Amino acid sequence: MRVLVVEDNPKMAAGIQRGLRENGYAVDVSHSGFEGEDLAATGEYDAIVLDLMLPDRDGVEVCRSLRRRSVGVPVLMLTALSGTDDKVAGLDAGADDYLTKPFEFEELLARLRALLRRGDPSEGRTLRCDDLELDLYTRQATRQDTTVELSNKEFALLEYFMRNQNRVLSRIQIGEKVWDMNFEPGSNVIDVYISSLRKKIDRGFERELIHTIKGAGYRFGIMD
Repeated sequence: MRVLVVEDNPKMAAGIQRGLRENGYAVDVSHSGFEGEDLAATGEYDAIVLDLMLPDRDGVEVCRSLRRRSVGVPVLMLTALSGTDDKVAGLDAGADDYLTKPFEFEELLARLRALLRRGDPSEGRTLRCDDLELDLYTRQATRQDTTVELSNKEFALLEYFMRNQNRVLSRIQIGEKVWDMNFEPGSNVIDVYISSLRKKIDRGFERELIHTIKGAGYRFGIMD
């Protein structure tokens, strides 16, 4: 899952980015409203964390402009202002939720998960493909009653595959969604992680789920 953080405080932005990455998210950061809006409108993000008070324009304006441009990505607005009017203004501009500073990082994570679930209410906490299950809360995979421990990046990669079953995904698509906009396409990091993931969820099982599509990328699911 890929998240855009628009926050002008470098220390807070870095802290949010670090925490989200440690939890398996790909994260891009912008420190201004205009740049943040451009990134949100042109990039493929699953959620946006947007600060209300930005140096060039406030988060309400950014959010309202994104909705006018038909950008429907869920927005979690951060605000140091606790007044009801400020929260109402953000929600009326199109924000999906708000969080008042200071906050516990676990609450930010929980609110992000809730926003992401709204995009697919039927999803619940578990993704499934054949006999493989991925618990989005415990971040563990289970196949035929065998529990598979995953690193943060392996979890993010498997989650992306399971949300896009039977689609051919290019290396660029995987890099942009599972890593971030600084991903180097020439790197072999994707191959390394896919090899590791194959060993954990495919090796020793009758049906393989990760398939290499020569010249195109990868496909996840049962092949006929």
